[in-house]
Amino acid sequence: MSIFRVYFISTIQHRLAAFAGILTQFAWGSMLVLMFSAFYKSNPVAFPMGLDSVTDYIWLQQALLNLFALWIFDNQIFQSVTDGQVAYELIRPLDLYNNWFSKNLAMRLARTILRCFPTLLIALLLPAPYGLSISSHFPLFFVTLILSMFLVIAFVMLIYIANFYLLSPTGIRMLVMTIGEFLTGAIIPLPFLPKSLQKGIELTPFGAMQNISLRVYSGDLSSWTVVLPQLFWLIALISLGQWMMNHALKRVVIQGG
Repeated sequence: MSIFRVYFISTIQHRLAAFAGILTQFAWGSMLVLMFSAFYKSNPVAFPMGLDSVTDYIWLQQALLNLFALWIFDNQIFQSVTDGQVAYELIRPLDLYNNWFSKNLAMRLARTILRCFPTLLIALLLPAPYGLSISSHFPLFFVTLILSMFLVIAFVMLIYIANFYLLSPTGIRMLVMTIGEFLTGAIIPLPFLPKSLQKGIELTPFGAMQNISLRVYSGDLSSWTVVLPQLFWLIALISLGQWMMNHALKRVVIQGG
């Protein structure tokens, strides 16, 4: 909790970066809404989700980008492993996995709190079907949102830990940025993909991340059973991450005096 509090307070002070992020998210969200609106005007029955649901999906995705994006990393963690500074963290009486997990949780929450409310407020004031509507599934959305946030961090933790085994984290970061964004539904909602591909993605942890939360809010999903794959993958990824961390620390050699 102390680590979380320190990093949260440190990150939330970056208000200028938050203002730039708000402008970026609103501009990008507006462009996506207008693009999908043009497609729906040509043939509205050809799509698996209604236009209102899609606009809800887009605005919420933009507002919560810092919670869900797999390309957001703490570069200090990568640097500490590469240059050996992680040795200072290893001599402290702290669990390294929980330490890094708390740092990432604080960073993502602080960035989200700074950026999300202005974006959501403006989106709520826009006329239908271009704006954000009030969800009737908020309790389920809130639960899936929390699970999605922890699931994203648990997955990102695997990338940090993999750096112990690699000469450079650049390759695996680029791989996650390109493939992960598509598989989580960050490019287009997963229901727009072919059924066979969509079902395959939903069997992976990527389908249990932002895909579920955003579709619950938009009304495309409404059953409480959607939390089951999230719980399964959260337990699996945390267990895998802790095993990888313990295995890496047993073999790690830090050069220098």
